[in-house]
Amino acid sequence: MEKHNCLKLWYQEPAGYNEWLHALPVGNGKMGGMVYGRTWKDVIQLNEDTVWQRGPIDRNNPDSYKYLPEVRKLLMEGRVQEAQDLAELTMFGIPNRQPCYQTLGDLNLLFMGHYQGLVENYYRELDLETAIVKVNYQIKGIKYQREIFAATTEQVIVVRITADKPGMISLGTNLFRKFDAVTEMISDDKQAIYGSCGINGSKFFGLLKLLNEGGTLKTAGDHIIVEKADLVTLYITAATDFRSKNYRQKSEEQLQRALNKPYNELKQEHIKEHQELFKRVSFTLNDLDDSMSSLPTNKRLEQLKKSGEDPGLIMLYYQYGRYLLITSSRPGSMPANLQGIWNQSMTPAWDSKYTININTEMNYWPAEVGNLSECHYPLFDLIDSMLENGRRTARVHYGCQGFVAHHNTDLWGDTAPLDNVFCGLWPLGAAWLCYHLWEHYEYNQNLQFLKERAYPVMIEAAKFLLDFMIEDENGILLCGPSLSPENQYYDAEGLRSGLCMSPVMDTMIIKGLFQRCIKAADILNIEETFCLLLEKAIIKLPEIKIGKRGQLQEWMEDYEEVNPGHRHLSHLFGLFPDSQITPEETPELAAAACKSLDLRLKHGGGRTGWSCAWLIVLWARLYESERAYECVQKLLRESTEYNLFDMHPPQGSNTKNVFQIDGNLGATAAISEMLLQSHNGEIKLLPALPVAWKSGSITGLKARGGFEIEIYWQEGRLKEAKILSLAGKDCTICCKYPLQVTTIDEVIEVDDNIFEKISFKTEKGSSYIITEQV
Repeated sequence: MEKHNCLKLWYQEPAGYNEWLHALPVGNGKMGGMVYGRTWKDVIQLNEDTVWQRGPIDRNNPDSYKYLPEVRKLLMEGRVQEAQDLAELTMFGIPNRQPCYQTLGDLNLLFMGHYQGLVENYYRELDLETAIVKVNYQIKGIKYQREIFAATTEQVIVVRITADKPGMISLGTNLFRKFDAVTEMISDDKQAIYGSCGINGSKFFGLLKLLNEGGTLKTAGDHIIVEKADLVTLYITAATDFRSKNYRQKSEEQLQRALNKPYNELKQEHIKEHQELFKRVSFTLNDLDDSMSSLPTNKRLEQLKKSGEDPGLIMLYYQYGRYLLITSSRPGSMPANLQGIWNQSMTPAWDSKYTININTEMNYWPAEVGNLSECHYPLFDLIDSMLENGRRTARVHYGCQGFVAHHNTDLWGDTAPLDNVFCGLWPLGAAWLCYHLWEHYEYNQNLQFLKERAYPVMIEAAKFLLDFMIEDENGILLCGPSLSPENQYYDAEGLRSGLCMSPVMDTMIIKGLFQRCIKAADILNIEETFCLLLEKAIIKLPEIKIGKRGQLQEWMEDYEEVNPGHRHLSHLFGLFPDSQITPEETPELAAAACKSLDLRLKHGGGRTGWSCAWLIVLWARLYESERAYECVQKLLRESTEYNLFDMHPPQGSNTKNVFQIDGNLGATAAISEMLLQSHNGEIKLLPALPVAWKSGSITGLKARGGFEIEIYWQEGRLKEAKILSLAGKDCTICCKYPLQVTTIDEVIEVDDNIFEKISFKTEKGSSYIITEQV
């Protein structure tokens, strides 16, 4: 076995009976599977991305607008508790909840005679490069193998079972769902599962088809049974009524398309299609420790948690994040939710929805820089589906024009507020999502996308905010009622509070959105009058303040936090994902952001994987390479499961840690940011390279402005970078020591107190070699 391959997760035992977090994920955007790899009774837990409880309903609350002025008045008078009580009673959606994402069910496999006590030479792997899970073992001298993958073009999960001698495969298999489903035999080799997620939830239909070479086939009870076969292949498809009224026929068509191709052709097409995305980026750290890389992934993680370094595991974890995005978010699918696409529960933590006050956005931080722009499109589709709902919520809840969304949405693009005043009454969700539309343009320079898709939605979000904000007695534009997700403070009475006017995150999001709208309008040469309104509004926004502890102030008043180590880092939005705060241009605010991070960590911050991932990227933006690296290590040691899933602390004291994919995807983006940054018109090479990554390379990363980058470094210094211009834009390269472009003569050198800079013009399709100046 290839146990030293840096692109494989591998193990010497199967996942335990209740160890979902030890199973291995496969997916094609719409369908996902978690492969346990057990030898006797095995399970592949199944998901389809539109299996959601309850259907679309209008939750907008017409009473909200009646009470909006009074809630604002109470907040501005400092009567926070009264404002919170009134808002809790009057300003939330009806009902005050959204539906949850649910499991489709399980594929059960019982291998006759394959008891664990008889098994030898067990080996299980997930190959990130092929997106195939393999399970190998030996019983009584017979070698068995399974291959499992999720083909994207045919939307089918495939399980191939072989043995090295004929007539040795005997198994029973069925589809199973604990609630709200019926299993039905279609024929001796075909089974259906169908039902709905509660009374008004998604209606689903799944199919299992078994093809055998050799042996006999029969049904018994709810199982398809094959005995003494030479080879068995299983195909699983599923569809719901969300995409098609003829969802049963859709599932049948998907199955038939897969069956029309020989297995090897289907497998090779799957590998080729996956690799077209996955192989765009390579990441190598040199000087690997063979004693670590020769260990199974779970043992390797255990060893890292005890002590030491393992750069090879960081390489694997980085590419695992890209793998998870590729397999959970593809054109035509739903976007990656809180668990990507892999959820085993009927009632998952936080409903496995789209939490748009950080988690959904973090899922897509690696999409553009990681050269996976296509994987970003499901998020854009969700934004489109939210638009009309958000217009209605803006009118009904706030009496405003434009497009608004709050801290959660669902399969149907719900935009009304939910939960409570400590997290739910936050009207900036739509505005933050608009940043992703702009980012896609920034990285790809696609004017058609900007004109037809991004700018119209950005303007809708900006219109709402212009209408929603009110001036105080000093002429300052205030946004509220709102909150700083999801932090709380002690008000003037010393009571726990969340609701407020204009937390700094809101101000930063609004300023950044308005600036992007103005820039987009300038590029497209439209909307001059509206842009003048945005420019005037920017001037009236509250100033960003530094608090008494030297920290970036989270609220307009310098309140004490209820939880000083809170997982959310909302007030640092201007440092990342935006770039309003930089060490070069706003050194005092950057120092205050650094102090805020120190205070969070001093009080135990970064305990969740996604929060730790945000810490990494924030330290990277401050060029604090060693502190960023410490957080990479912390994330792996404290927030990572055996299958490298990111973990989040439980909702209650009686539950285990739960999987959230945002930590995986956020960490991949953060590691990219340590090696390459591109904002405010500059591309920075190796801005936060830690000492531990002394030599290595990363190729295929994307940079804003339409560039693709290769970086090679040795002994902690740049050896060479290759800049491929995809759009013919001017390029400014920054590094911590003098550079030269070896393929062009006309270079402008720019002085800077932190970086050395060179600027030059580029031609579309041309490459430019950057080296250290000698």
